[in-house]
Amino acid sequence: MTSTIFLKLGGSLITDKTGVEAVRADVLARLAQEISAARQANPGLQLLLGHGSGSFGHVVAAKYGTRRGVTGSAAWRGFAEVSASALRLNALVKEALLTAGVPAISLSPSASVGCENGRIVHIASSPIEAALAAGLVPVTHGDVAFDSQIGGTIVSTEEVMMALAATLRPAWLLLAGETAGVYDQQRVTIPLITPHNLADIEAALGGSRGTDVTGGMATKVRGMLALAAQQ
Repeated sequence: MTSTIFLKLGGSLITDKTGVEAVRADVLARLAQEISAARQANPGLQLLLGHGSGSFGHVVAAKYGTRRGVTGSAAWRGFAEVSASALRLNALVKEALLTAGVPAISLSPSASVGCENGRIVHIASSPIEAALAAGLVPVTHGDVAFDSQIGGTIVSTEEVMMALAATLRPAWLLLAGETAGVYDQQRVTIPLITPHNLADIEAALGGSRGTDVTGGMATKVRGMLALAAQQ
């Protein structure tokens, strides 16, 4: 039976977010092997893989304020630098997957996403659908995107996956991070997060341990709850 799963590898999992472009190569290699084993055990699995930017794109994006908009030559140079940094990490992820026997192909949001005031209003899903139908593993990531109102912006992996979910209808959307679930302020795992208890625990969610221009854990949790409500 064919099922589609979205899996996001958190930037905090595959990079050291307290550094600059510091990849955790051993973790990345292990994850690639685990993904390969999962595909072999489940021949009908269609997997869309995404990864965060971690200590790659976020650091450059924070320097230039790219998330808030892009105007002027210096800001556009920053836009290009953010793209280049995100692609460097994406190349490392793809290479690890290929080495592990996973037929990964990169599909970057900068070429398929259109935004308006920082929000995705258009995404081309057909290349990803074609890749899945061909038995490939499309790999997307946090990236820059052109914006009709503010020139350019940043889109997170979660935002890209949320935009694709309406068309691809995944059975599961899994977020893999460096911790055993979502922590509260005492670093204790919150056992269950629902729309009913979000207000009670939201203050404990906080942001990210390293640089994160897309809002950190609180933003991720709100986004995933919104997506779950749509399914």
